[in-house]
Amino acid sequence: MPPKKTTPDQAKLDRVVAEARKAAEERERGYREQALKLYPWVCGRCARVFDLKNLRELTVHHRDHNHDNNPPDGSNWELLCLYCHDEEHSRYLNADRYGREKPGARADGGGSHKPFADLASLLKKD
Repeated sequence: MPPKKTTPDQAKLDRVVAEARKAAEERERGYREQALKLYPWVCGRCARVFDLKNLRELTVHHRDHNHDNNPPDGSNWELLCLYCHDEEHSRYLNADRYGREKPGARADGGGSHKPFADLASLLKKD
């Protein structure tokens, strides 16, 4: 007789997920509050200025993309608006996906045309 397939206890699974989300929110709240005390409320990319009315749109970006690296001096953080933060993560994911080179880039670093290659000899002609 084949072994009986067991399904995970849904309540236990829900508890684990809820606890993980709560821990992440608490951790985020801690470094976000620190960053908002350390830095002016300005997006580090587009220079949009924030106040209490729209402060929820200002996020903390981890420069090294490691959300567990939270030094108390804030050296791994920068404040970015929602839009610039999304753009930064898109660039990071694309660099990971396609490597540091742009897709389709030449391995030798560029074109073969050198418009000033013979400039010295042209200038010597008088």
